[in-house]
Amino acid sequence: MTSALETLAEEARACTLCAGHLPLGPHPVFRVSDTARLLIIGQAPGTKVHASGIPFDDASGERLRGWMGTEREQFYDVTRIAIMPMGFCYPGRFPQGGDLPPRKECAPAWHEKFLALMPQIELILLVGSYAQHRYLGPGSMTDHVRAHADHPRFMALPHPSWRTIGWEAKNPWFGTETLPKLREVVARQFR
Repeated sequence: MTSALETLAEEARACTLCAGHLPLGPHPVFRVSDTARLLIIGQAPGTKVHASGIPFDDASGERLRGWMGTEREQFYDVTRIAIMPMGFCYPGRFPQGGDLPPRKECAPAWHEKFLALMPQIELILLVGSYAQHRYLGPGSMTDHVRAHADHPRFMALPHPSWRTIGWEAKNPWFGTETLPKLREVVARQFR
């Protein structure tokens, strides 16, 4: 890793920008690299990821790896895949259940700085509507996912939580069109 990228990663790991709003305190979780050509931008860590410090180290991660056609070892090869969520820290939960959205301060504070130091990134997977809205603009998650061919640098995916099972049933093209394309572009990273 270049010294500039290493320095920025150290700064981000020490970030306390949202500390007063984080129920479990700051614990930025991300993986950056100056050799990775694939970047995954997700939502924010859940409690399990907050505890482990490993992005997508939960059931959603297992599902995402299945969609991508990667083994755990490949997925966590930071020389090939970088991971940077919209919110680096666990944001908390709604009283009625479900995680809160990523903190709005995080992506503007860090994303552009990291992207400027990772010019080798060829493809960015936008996982979930928060990432899609930031990078693709307004529109429904379904429309963004379906339009993957319209965005040469980006490929949109739904969030891989169990809640997506119903969405997948209503949108069978995701399994027949999107996932084969996703696996094809991801496989290129390991050639």
